[in-house]
Amino acid sequence: MTGQQSGVAVIMDLVGSRRQPDRADAQRQLEAALIEVNAAIPAMQPVAPTIGDESQGAYADLGSALRATLLLRLCLPAPLDCRFGLGGGTWEIVGRSEYGPMQDGPAWWAAREAIVEAKSREVRRHKSLRSWYAVADGDAGVHPPVGLTNSLLMCRDEIVSGMSDRTRRLALGLLRGRTQVELAQIEGISQSAVSQNLQRGGAFALLGSTEVLR
Repeated sequence: MTGQQSGVAVIMDLVGSRRQPDRADAQRQLEAALIEVNAAIPAMQPVAPTIGDESQGAYADLGSALRATLLLRLCLPAPLDCRFGLGGGTWEIVGRSEYGPMQDGPAWWAAREAIVEAKSREVRRHKSLRSWYAVADGDAGVHPPVGLTNSLLMCRDEIVSGMSDRTRRLALGLLRGRTQVELAQIEGISQSAVSQNLQRGGAFALLGSTEVLR
């Protein structure tokens, strides 16, 4: 596809990748998670590794980008985690490389600005923050409002960052379409314990917000 396109560009990097004891294994786990995300969420450009610890993708709308970034965080096994910059705007394909189409434009500039802001805020005050959203100049009336979206992201990231490993697995299981009974059998606990765990961990609110975005 050529010409100018509009949507939400996503830049992702692994948090603390340089501290991983086995960088190659971390990359393999990331690629496995990306395969699941790309199979589950339709994308204009499937998320794929580019260089270093960074991956990039693009979606037709903000709702799809938000669902994909949530699913990716839940798919990554502890202690792996990732950070996102989401940029609303336009872009165009300016060439091709071994990583796929080479794109440039305001959406990517906004996404880069957003991931830098996410990292800055994470370091300064919001230790749980992993995502930020920006809209390219001139596109504010086309894409969802920045302030409202970032308020959602701050709350969403707080919930995900505070989840135990089990709560993350259970939330991911629900996203994959499993029932609470099936998850109870997998975890070796009762269905009531599954429900209580999801409730206490904020997973029902998290997944409910994802359904609303559909």
